[in-house]
Amino acid sequence: MTNLIGNTTRRSFDTTADQVFSLGGELPVRRIGFGTMRLTDERPADPAAAPVWRGPVDRDGALAVLRAAVGLGVDLVDTADAYALGESEELVAEALHPYREGVVVATKVGVVRPAPDAWVPLGHPAYLRQQAELALRRLRVDRLDLLQLHRIDPEYPLADQIGALAQLRDEGKVRHIGLSEVTVGQLREADAITPIASVQNMYNLGFRQHEAVLDYATERSIAFIPFFPVAMGAHAGPDGPVAEIARELGATPAQTALAWLLHRSPVVLPIPGTTSVAHLRENVEALDVRLNAEQLARLSDLEPAPEGA
Repeated sequence: MTNLIGNTTRRSFDTTADQVFSLGGELPVRRIGFGTMRLTDERPADPAAAPVWRGPVDRDGALAVLRAAVGLGVDLVDTADAYALGESEELVAEALHPYREGVVVATKVGVVRPAPDAWVPLGHPAYLRQQAELALRRLRVDRLDLLQLHRIDPEYPLADQIGALAQLRDEGKVRHIGLSEVTVGQLREADAITPIASVQNMYNLGFRQHEAVLDYATERSIAFIPFFPVAMGAHAGPDGPVAEIARELGATPAQTALAWLLHRSPVVLPIPGTTSVAHLRENVEALDVRLNAEQLARLSDLEPAPEGA
């Protein structure tokens, strides 16, 4: 199989402050990453119900996309032990190991998958430690760059769940700790226990229920990693406001939506996923899209989806 790292033209990046963020204050990454969730099996129309149960049908194609991402300058790759029951982590290692210097791999623990449509939080500290050990093996590393608690389990004290990850960090098996789908109160509580480097919540032009979390993350220089960053709902139509601004910019609607996220706060690190090298390149090039103040205001003024939609 062709290794796309050697055959993809590497982008020349202007590594200014607005294109680079230091994760945990010391790990610089470019602000468009890559999420691996979409590389697993086919998903239904509703992304919230995504099975993400088996490895990709086109395994060679998935490996090619991962290699192309690194070839195009992406250095933040996000996965989880719950994606295809660990196969996603194995896929990342198969594609990218030995990892190029500067490539940061983030993974998540804390969710079990008893069935294709089930995502069940499990925060028992021993389970979290076990899954971290398995992630180390599957990713073929001695230390996880970023280990995120996939969901907080209400059955166990948050201090115990965060404490398990902090112990792994103290043992040298984890570099930075993150959270996913949390409130400001939960983020603040966790941050008081141990430094939190990232928070990964759903957030995009059409879904902005986590504005307060983003504001807290911005104040604390915590990376905010929005998943489903390109979803735009009714705004995404060919005659919609996003497409109108995209035409003004000479960009695509997806690039415009990603550019809005990058302008929203300097701590935002979108991780759009795709199975297409062409779409991957399109997403990465959003780093070069510059919105003026009027365009930024028009996008920011769009009505987001109602709470609970």
